[in-house]
Amino acid sequence: MMELTRKGEYAIRGMIYLARQAPGKMALISEIAEATEVPPTFLAKIFQNFAKLGLVNSYRGTGGGFMLGRPASRITLREVVEAVEGPIIPNRCLMGSGACDFDKQCNVHPVWRRVQGQVVQILESVTIEELARDTK
Repeated sequence: MMELTRKGEYAIRGMIYLARQAPGKMALISEIAEATEVPPTFLAKIFQNFAKLGLVNSYRGTGGGFMLGRPASRITLREVVEAVEGPIIPNRCLMGSGACDFDKQCNVHPVWRRVQGQVVQILESVTIEELARDTK
C-alpha cells in the first residue's frame, strides 16, 4: 500500500508553514513545531535534511532560524515528499533490474510504471506556494 508516512506529513506541514511567512522572516523550529503540531526534535531532523538539499536555509545564532531555500512557487510537492520518503515506487519491481524475478515477463509491470508516472506527475504539478494559499 502506498502511504505517506508521518515524517512525510510533518515535512509538508513544515514547508507550508514556512511558505506562509513574510519574505525574509526566519522561523524557529519551536515556532514551526508548535504551529504545525509536530514534535520539535523530529521536525529539526527533517529540516536539517532539507537544508542539505537546499529546500530550506538554516541560520544559527540570534535572529536565526529557517526559511525557504527558494521561492515556494519553485518547490514542488514531489521534491518535499521524495526528500523524506525517497523515490516514489508503488511496487518493488520498479526499483531496478533484478529487484523482481518476474520483471521481464510480468504483465503488471507496465501498469505499475504508469501508476508511478501518474503519481509523480501529480506531485510535480503542485507547488508549496499553492498549498500555502489561505483557503478561508
